[in-house]
Parts: sequence; C-alpha cells; structure tokens
Amino acid sequence: MENVKKKIESHRDLLVWQKSMDLVEAIYRITQKLPSHEQFGLISQLRRAAVSIPSNIAEGYGRQSSGSYRQFLSVSRGSLLEVETQIEICVRLGYLTEEDTSGVLAGITELGKMLTSLISKIK
Repeated sequence: MENVKKKIESHRDLLVWQKSMDLVEAIYRITQKLPSHEQFGLISQLRRAAVSIPSNIAEGYGRQSSGSYRQFLSVSRGSLLEVETQIEICVRLGYLTEEDTSGVLAGITELGKMLTSLISKIK
C-alpha cells in the first residue's frame, strides 16, 4: 500500500493540534472531579491553560513568519507544562489519584515531545 502524506492546509490538519484538542477534552472531564470550592482556582486555571495550548498552535500557524510560529509553539509548550504542574498539584492535594491522571500525563508527555520536535524543525 502506498504511503500518502496528507497536505497540511490548515492548523486543523496538524496532529499536534488534534492531540492538544484531545487534551483539552480530557482536562475538562478530569476537572469535573475536583471539589467545587476550586471552581475559581485550579479548575479555572487548568482549563484556561489547556485551552491555551491548541489556541496558540492555531494562532502561530496563522502567522506569516516562522519566528512568530516558533514563539507561539513555545507558548503552547509553556502552557502544557503549566497543565502538567497543576495536575501534579491536584494529586498532591488529594483531589485526584494517580489512576485519574495517568492517561492525561501520558498525553502531556507525548504532546510535549511533539511540540519540541516541531519547534526544532521550524527555521
């Protein structure tokens, strides 16, 4: 079978954007397990940081310069690490278990590698 690469016509075609959208969904689901008194704390912060990841990938893709694109991808990576840190805080506080977070953390690791790789390939 012939290996055909799909042409990238939009940020939506980027696997890194698609995976980051999956992460947003996972974060929204997992934050439903957090206590209601965290509505304006960790819940809000986690959701905003997660939404920032695909948003910055999309915005960077839409820019006309590779330097801007790299910068927005770097912001996405920073937001990804922010999400990872906040998930760890939730575990330390006993709001979430290791079992609750293992899939999300695996996705974060994968997405981090993808972002780092993409950043390094943009000249």
